[in-house]
Amino acid sequence: MSAVLFDVPGPKARTRNVYLNVVTVAIVVGAIAFIMFRFYESGQFTAKKWEIFTFPRVQETFLKAIGATLSAFAVAAVGSIVLGVLLAFGRLADTKWVRVPCYWFTELFRAVPLLILMMIMYYGLPSAGVKGITPFIAVVVGLILYNGSVLAEVFRAGIESLPKGQREAGLAIGMSKGQVLRSILLPQAVRSMLPVIIAQLVVIMKDTALGFLITYDEILKYANFLGSQGQYGSPVVPALMVAAVIYVGLCLVLSGVAKFTEYKMSSRVKVIKAKVGLTS
Repeated sequence: MSAVLFDVPGPKARTRNVYLNVVTVAIVVGAIAFIMFRFYESGQFTAKKWEIFTFPRVQETFLKAIGATLSAFAVAAVGSIVLGVLLAFGRLADTKWVRVPCYWFTELFRAVPLLILMMIMYYGLPSAGVKGITPFIAVVVGLILYNGSVLAEVFRAGIESLPKGQREAGLAIGMSKGQVLRSILLPQAVRSMLPVIIAQLVVIMKDTALGFLITYDEILKYANFLGSQGQYGSPVVPALMVAAVIYVGLCLVLSGVAKFTEYKMSSRVKVIKAKVGLTS
């Protein structure tokens, strides 16, 4: 099948690909080495710039910042998935008065940059007389509106990619369209679109850093505060490096949990198929 889709590389092409891969790796490694050397020359790895991270108070505050980031992510992730499912069902509704508003809602909030949504929530709504908008609420609502609209298209595409015979079979045995969507189509769409959903959850995790611009006490805001401490040599680069490592670690943990969930779901499907095959 692969030979039908494209020509199998010959000896010269394979050799050329090896050379290109080696050159690419060399360029990337060289760029990283040059950046690290410049950091070393400018004194970014001196003990004075890293001393501040050894203080227990700084470490405790970093843990609180991580907790604030995870809190915003958890609420935004659940809210985005729920909103995405509701909007996807609305996009697939038969009635025009439900389908059209869901379409425009999805298109609107997918098009507006997330940072603008957060600023509208935190700065715009209070100026319009809306009280009680905290940085946490602004960050979470902005994340839910944007990522929920993106996930709505993911769920809709996943549902519409399934064979139409499954929907028709569900309707034929007396199920309503809503029951078919909830019980038959949505579970399969989630399994097939799980890699995309995982990628969007990672995006939600990283986008919590935008809360720094509306004074939300998350990781980047505290890293920026530490970088401004002149008595410790203004360790801007070390603070950002620590923040980057924390974000990478959180995203890797999230991806690991999602991969484990995907493995469990696929294993369960295989067991069910095996049982059905035995009983038949």
